[in-house]
Amino acid sequence: MVTGQRGRPRSFDRDSALDKAMLAFWERGYEATSISDLTASLGISAPSLYAAFGDKRKLFDEVVVVYGGRYGDFASVALAEEPTARAAVARILREAAEVYTDPAHPPGCMVISAAINTTSDEVAQALRERRNANLVMFESRIRADVATGALPADTDARALARYAGAVLQGMSQQSRDGASREELEAVAERALLAWPAA
Repeated sequence: MVTGQRGRPRSFDRDSALDKAMLAFWERGYEATSISDLTASLGISAPSLYAAFGDKRKLFDEVVVVYGGRYGDFASVALAEEPTARAAVARILREAAEVYTDPAHPPGCMVISAAINTTSDEVAQALRERRNANLVMFESRIRADVATGALPADTDARALARYAGAVLQGMSQQSRDGASREELEAVAERALLAWPAA
């Protein structure tokens, strides 16, 4: 034992606790997930939760980072790896159909669904900023394709980016309403028909 160290070591694994908290927030949303829900999910007392994570909001902020790294970064990866914006959006929508309906976790996108009915302006704003950052990435990639001639010169990059975002958000909600992977893949293919030809 290190001299001067006080108290017992934490009796839980922080990464495991974040995983459990993520599932709770993903299933119920930020507002509907209470401290008692979190302590039950994590198997720790409220004082232990506060000691480890600060408060509910700080825990949620950590969870959002974990979620992004594990489930939410497929959009930025596709935009970086695919040769065109259309190919990237096609991949994003197909991967969303898979991720949003994976039975290993709650359906949909946590960043989209966690803000529903929240009374916390700070949480709603933080999640809105994450979603809007995706739209900015989409728009930037579309503008690059317009500049290279991969998309027509008159393409409205902002509207096309917002369209892709709206389809993605709609797919998240439909998965929560019970849509299957195959049904969402069909939505993705239909959405791509609206993409402008070069």
